[in-house]
Amino acid sequence: MPIVLRAPATSATPELVLRPWRDDDIDAVLAAYRDPVLRQWTRFPVTTRSEARAFLRRSRQGWAADRRFSFAVLEPAADGQRLVANVVLKEVTPGRPSAEVGYWTAAPARGRGVAPRAVDAVSAWAFARFAAAGLTHLELMHQIDNPASCRVAEKSGYAFQDLLPARPPFPRDGHRHVRRRP
Repeated sequence: MPIVLRAPATSATPELVLRPWRDDDIDAVLAAYRDPVLRQWTRFPVTTRSEARAFLRRSRQGWAADRRFSFAVLEPAADGQRLVANVVLKEVTPGRPSAEVGYWTAAPARGRGVAPRAVDAVSAWAFARFAAAGLTHLELMHQIDNPASCRVAEKSGYAFQDLLPARPPFPRDGHRHVRRRP
């Protein structure tokens, strides 16, 4: 049975549904990546159907390997559900105390609290699922010139940990935020 997570509705926003990516998400992925702001912050922009298929294939492979878990984040729309974000738990290894959380938010969903709620849902799931395998903390990293990601980290329970020096493929220094297992 596929994993489905939920981030509860707030007074101003609907419930979010988080589920593994599916092959029929190709058009939604392409639409999200048309946004120049999203492309600015991602290492692997998706601009063609072939790249979108590769994105979805890598997502399936990560789940199959039990090491990388990428979630499509959806909210209700008049015609069903609309893609609003992606959250990924990566570098999950039994016995390793940490893993990394990454995310992006589709342009129409920015500034509405989608990313912190989705990151919080995946973080809680990660601790519940992998604590017995030794997971004690999660890291969220972003470039120093991305204050929106700093706010997402703080709102989803990730405390600023330290400054990271620039290193390829990241051209600028960055922040590491950490959330510890409750």
